[in-house]
Formats: sequence, structure tokens, C-alpha cells
Amino acid sequence: MKGALSRKDRLSTPLSSRRRFIRLGAMTLAAGLVPTSALAALMKAPARTLSLYNLHTGESLKTVYWEKDRYVSEGLSEINHLMRDYRLNLIKPIDLRLLDLLNALNSVLDTQQPFALISGYRSSATNAMLHARSQGVAAHSLHIDGMAADIRVPGRSLDSLRRAAVALRCGGVGYYSQSDFVHVDVGRVRYW
Repeated sequence: MKGALSRKDRLSTPLSSRRRFIRLGAMTLAAGLVPTSALAALMKAPARTLSLYNLHTGESLKTVYWEKDRYVSEGLSEINHLMRDYRLNLIKPIDLRLLDLLNALNSVLDTQQPFALISGYRSSATNAMLHARSQGVAAHSLHIDGMAADIRVPGRSLDSLRRAAVALRCGGVGYYSQSDFVHVDVGRVRYW
């Protein structure tokens, strides 16, 4: 990408400048000027962190899940635990693309607030139970595959969260204003 910072320059750039760089890249992506695969290039920050708060269990974490050009197993384990199916206490690895999407969303929204997690991984049994109760739950939700999260961000409107997710074009975005969350996933690009 013309004008992109070299790896050496990115490492010596203050965090706020790196965030501006990622945010600018996301906006460029949204404008259709860069292919979606460029998101990976935009995510080449020295470390990627996630901050999450599970509304159902009260658990929270802030962890580094990627640094030194590799995913960090301890950070991934912490995220997988927090995003588990809390009803059955079942853990499944969360798709790494979803973690990178959440990290990019955090940068685009320019916030230090944790994502309030309504739903991460769901077992087939939990998903079937929720599907029976609500037409808004897909029979085979991407939550079952660890590829989706229902979230909100303190201090940011649902609409701004939805617009940021749509701009990234990394998967599905569902807007549930009545239930106070936005669904994001790393399936095919679609909106509802």
C-alpha cells in the first residue's frame, strides 16, 4: 500500500499514531479503495489486545492475544474462557478472524472501553434452545462455530458500532436496537 509505514517505523511510532493509521486504513477500506484482505496488513501493530466484559458472568479481561508476529496461547485461552457458552460451561476456540475484527473495531471506535459481551460461543444445545424462544436466533448460528459475537461498547452508540462494523466489511453485521446490541461475525458479508 503506497504511503504505508514500514515495520520499523510502526514500531517506533507512538500508540496514538498507530491507532490513527489503523483507523485511516479502516476508513479507506470502507470507501472501497483497498481490498478487504488489506485488513490483515492494517493489523500489523506490534501487539493486539482485547478488553471484554461478559454481562452474564461478570467476568472481565484485558489481554494481549497477538504479539511478535504470533498469536499468544495464554491470551487466546483467556478469551476462549470468557466467551464460552456460560449456560453449559463449554469452551470452544474463538475464530481468530473474529478477534482481529474486534481489535479493528476497537481502533476504529477509538475507545479504551471493553466490549460488553452478550453472546460469544454457543453450543448447539444452547443455540437450539434460544432459537426455539426467538425468531432472531438462526437455526445454525455462527456463534456455534465461534465465529460471532453480540456486543455493545460503553460510551459509543449502537449506531456508531454498527456503522464501524459495516465499514470494515469483514462479515455479517446485525443491528438489534430493541435488544441493545450489535451482532458481528466473520461469515459472508451481509447486513440486517
